[in-house]
Amino acid sequence: MAQLLSQPQILTGEGWADYGLVDSGHGRKLERYGPYRFVRPEPQAMWSPRLAETEWEAHGEFVPGSDEDGGGRWQFDKAVPRDGWPLAWNEVSFTAQCTPFRHLGFFPDMAPVWDWMRAMLAGKDDASTLNLFGYTGVGSLALSAHGPVTHVDASKKSVAQARENAALAGLDDRPVRWLIDDAAKFTAREVRREKRYDGIILDPPKFGRGPTGETWRLEENLPDLLADCRRLLDGDSRFLFLTVYAVRMSSLALAGLMAELFADLPGTIEHGDLAVREDESGRLLPTAIFARWSNPE
Repeated sequence: MAQLLSQPQILTGEGWADYGLVDSGHGRKLERYGPYRFVRPEPQAMWSPRLAETEWEAHGEFVPGSDEDGGGRWQFDKAVPRDGWPLAWNEVSFTAQCTPFRHLGFFPDMAPVWDWMRAMLAGKDDASTLNLFGYTGVGSLALSAHGPVTHVDASKKSVAQARENAALAGLDDRPVRWLIDDAAKFTAREVRREKRYDGIILDPPKFGRGPTGETWRLEENLPDLLADCRRLLDGDSRFLFLTVYAVRMSSLALAGLMAELFADLPGTIEHGDLAVREDESGRLLPTAIFARWSNPE
């Protein structure tokens, strides 16, 4: 029976050559993405910035709109490549780009998650893994070092970018299936096919639409999706990692749901926060909550 650890964990993302959190405060954060610096909204940065406002010079800033659904626009003070610029995490290269959704083409706070998943698959080169809501594929390329990956995202544009990132990294010969599909419907079909995976990562949005207009609402649809994910795992599987952003929900709630669904499997269930550490001060900026099941060999 999977053991639920009630004490929350913190998975901390550290800066690397191509990314860093420079400063945060007053509801904003200043980050470096290769040679460029950007300011973006960050409601959880409730403290005061460490640096003076004059030191927050950036190439661009995302100014949020008046709605609560992520609207807004970029304002640029210096030239930024419209088609993006290359960055890298370990052996995985990818394109960073200022998107209309305030993101820059990848989520840097996921770096410790990629490291953790690789550790769970250590010693395996034939692991079959599933990346749901896979976005631009950095996580899928990281997993592909251990075997075949099925990458699923409803956005045709995101999957196209993921393929381009694979080519940029020289990893387009890796065994990755790039699928444009609704994550919940695909997972349900995999259950009917009696498929099995060694690991699953899912990063569902608060709200979304599938490629044919399917509606996704996190609080309503996550339990059924997670139940189907459980059916794709067995006692020899290694992990499931779930991240959730921008919701009024506790990581303990996610872990409680997971504990119920994974009661018949061995291993451990943990939960907590993802965070990024500021380059100079070491201050931690929380970004998301997570729950994970692990069953290392």
